[in-house]
Amino acid sequence: MRISILTLFPAVVRTYLGTSILGIAGNKGLVDYEVIDIRDFAEGQHRQVDDRPFGGGPGMVLMPGPVVAAVEAAREGHAHDAPTVLLTPQGERFDQALAARLARGPGMVLVCGRYEGFDERIRSVLRPMEISIGDFVLAGGEPAAFAITEAVVRLVPGALGHEDSARDDSFAEGLLEGPHYTRPRVFRGLEVPEVLVSGHHAEIDAWRRRAAEERTRQRRKDLIRRREGGNRPPSIVEEEG
Repeated sequence: MRISILTLFPAVVRTYLGTSILGIAGNKGLVDYEVIDIRDFAEGQHRQVDDRPFGGGPGMVLMPGPVVAAVEAAREGHAHDAPTVLLTPQGERFDQALAARLARGPGMVLVCGRYEGFDERIRSVLRPMEISIGDFVLAGGEPAAFAITEAVVRLVPGALGHEDSARDDSFAEGLLEGPHYTRPRVFRGLEVPEVLVSGHHAEIDAWRRRAAEERTRQRRKDLIRRREGGNRPPSIVEEEG
């Protein structure tokens, strides 16, 4: 898998990609990261990438020239079906099902917005996917790029220490994860549920399933309604199949 991230803050992005699961996946050769500085494609002595919006108004807008040139350069190193993704609050809501879909592909080009957003002609020329990580506003798209990259990379076979880790995560089966426990067995009078130390794996699996369903019912009734209505998001197993 090849992932290109286009940004105005390449040093920040490189640092993040070198840590934890993302860094391990890169070191194993499972993912090839590319960080592109959009300013490298700007013209003029000051390498300007933004300007005032036509019609007036506050803030600055990313100019089409540098962004389009940077994306076109990135696309040269990708398979033809690798999506270009604008990170914008106007996009499709990111979730685990979309992460699984992207993880099955050859990679992606993630474009981090900044300022007041993108000149509309960037959309017209590139015809990208647009993804949002939630209904809130950030100073730039880098945190969204980190979230999407990590959610996708951890689904790449071999990226995690245990092959079942991704399958047991929240949302992988349309449910939140249930509670977890570790040592000590008793902490401030609170004991680990007996079934978890029983050694009966079938009973443990059944308990964890019930606990996940109960937690989801308590905290995310929308997920329960989706499952009961037949609109359950595809599980990781179904996505891979």
